[in-house]
Amino acid sequence: MIDTTTLLTYCAIVLGFVFIPGPATLLTVARAMTSGTKVGVATGVGITAGDIVHTFFAVVGISAIIATSAWLFGLLKYAGAAYLIYMGIKAILEKTPASIGGDKSPVSAKLAFRQAILTEVLNPKTALFFLAFLPQFVHPQNGAVFLQLTILGVLFAAIGFISTFVFATIAGHLGQFLRRHPSVLKWQGKVVGGIYCALGVRLALQERA
Repeated sequence: MIDTTTLLTYCAIVLGFVFIPGPATLLTVARAMTSGTKVGVATGVGITAGDIVHTFFAVVGISAIIATSAWLFGLLKYAGAAYLIYMGIKAILEKTPASIGGDKSPVSAKLAFRQAILTEVLNPKTALFFLAFLPQFVHPQNGAVFLQLTILGVLFAAIGFISTFVFATIAGHLGQFLRRHPSVLKWQGKVVGGIYCALGVRLALQERA
């Protein structure tokens, strides 16, 4: 089993990572501001599920294959980028409702959850991060390596969810306030769509190293 000192050090470093705004945070905040806290939290849960998938990839060696295969890395990268840009263009072109009174959320929690999983799984940089980061805290003398990797990956996902939950809650309340103003309501889809497109372009330009 992983020793307490290693676990505490790992958790402290992960806390620093997840509370620095990154792509996962931006996706969560964008969803929460336009569709409410519930949808933002669902996005966070989807990202967490995607991180669990990447933990599995790291444990069984799929992440190592992605790291060594330029073709597979490129395939995942461009598929993820295309999906983000598609969501961005869709958000930009969607008709904005005249008001939010009684209207349904622009995106359901289930849809946000599914989109977040797909977005996270299709990010090869996340796979490489798990492959490079988790083994630094694995010590063979502490037991089965695959079990240690699993524990560390699940911990990362859990701490990451706490971060996205906090951001979703704050952004959800802020979005509820801002959406009461017609001018904000008019432009929010375009702003969120721009965020998605920017994340897609950023992903497309990333390199393995």
